[in-house]
Amino acid sequence: MTSKSKNILLLCGFMVTLFLCYQLAISKTISLKRNYEDLKTQELLFSNTPKQISILKQKQHYYDSILSSNKIKGNSVQNNLLEAVNTFAKNNEVKIVSFVEPHLIRQNDLKISTYQFSLEGNYNNLIELVHKLEQETRFGEIINLHFEKKKNFRTNSFYLRVNVLLKSFG
Repeated sequence: MTSKSKNILLLCGFMVTLFLCYQLAISKTISLKRNYEDLKTQELLFSNTPKQISILKQKQHYYDSILSSNKIKGNSVQNNLLEAVNTFAKNNEVKIVSFVEPHLIRQNDLKISTYQFSLEGNYNNLIELVHKLEQETRFGEIINLHFEKKKNFRTNSFYLRVNVLLKSFG
């Protein structure tokens, strides 16, 4: 054998030895190291679990206090909204003309409800109710108000009607 062929054979043997070493030892070591790093990150996540549970309980308590301060009970938003409007109407000479079933839309796992109702009364009381609904009770945002001045031909008097669209996310 010539020295050139010996060198080629030596180089091929070295390559085969490197390949076998990688397959038998190094690849397993690398995979075990990755597994170890994954387990370390999971250990960190699980070590923070009691602290995270405590934080989540505090958030739940905070959100429950917000819901109770805004007078939103466990019932549906529609019932709570109707109750708030009805309570205000009894105390302030506002008449509920209609309260239509909500229009529901689902977009990207988000439920959007649009409530439509009509009220009659004087302008200041109606505006006060609208302000209360949007700012104090926080049922949602009012997306449309449509005021109409109508005439009652029997009594020959005028009255004000407002159609309200309220959008709620939930």
